[in-house]
Amino acid sequence: MTGIIVITSGKGGVGKTTTAINLAAAMKYFGEDVLIIDGNLSTPNVGLHLNSPEVPVNLNHVLAGKAEPFEAVYEHESGIKIMPSSLSVKELRRTYPEKIKDFKKDFKKISGRIIVDSSAGLGSEAIAVMEMADELIIVTNPEMPAITDALKAVKLAEQMKKHVLGVIVTRVRQDDIELAPDVVKDMLEVPILGMVPEDICVKKSIKHKKPVVHSHPKSGAARAYKEIAAKILNVPYDSKKDREHFMKRLFKKMGFID
Repeated sequence: MTGIIVITSGKGGVGKTTTAINLAAAMKYFGEDVLIIDGNLSTPNVGLHLNSPEVPVNLNHVLAGKAEPFEAVYEHESGIKIMPSSLSVKELRRTYPEKIKDFKKDFKKISGRIIVDSSAGLGSEAIAVMEMADELIIVTNPEMPAITDALKAVKLAEQMKKHVLGVIVTRVRQDDIELAPDVVKDMLEVPILGMVPEDICVKKSIKHKKPVVHSHPKSGAARAYKEIAAKILNVPYDSKKDREHFMKRLFKKMGFID
């Protein structure tokens, strides 16, 4: 099945791009052919995260009619396909986000699974990308401001008649300050696809310009993203069996290994 999942959020800084990249990488881990499109045209980060900040042809060229969609696709060493957007302010001024939905069929010809990272917030650019979605995933943090904005995204999706596949809660610390999973679910009234823990390995993966699923495959964050992908794809996955050996975790904590 070919489908477009748009990753969105009510606000910035909640881990939306990290989630889009790692969900794509986790799907690739399970054997899926995956394309991630950087639909955040104003502040694109997918290319920066995956060592493709500037490429000869990008999504902006496609939207401007200067290139075919397949010409803007690159392959990361992890195996996921990438369609970056331009970092150029000049390119941004010449780009019309509302055109992206016109290329939906073309994108689906490129890959079996498509993950689109949208811009933060709920402005016209984010809405333009949401209009292209077959399904939406909303990313949030377990804090009241983020949950409140995520609820706005859920309500907007309802108005647009877009199916919300669920919510991914990131940067979970499991302390008594953050909101509990049941509270988040009750507030948003949509399924929780997964809880991704606060994990230093995520920052390390960004430094290495790789998905954490690829750079630190047995980390807590990587296994959480694999669990989410397995749930979406309806494939078996045992996170406990995928954990690192106790001694290796101990050596990492002691700083002997990365």
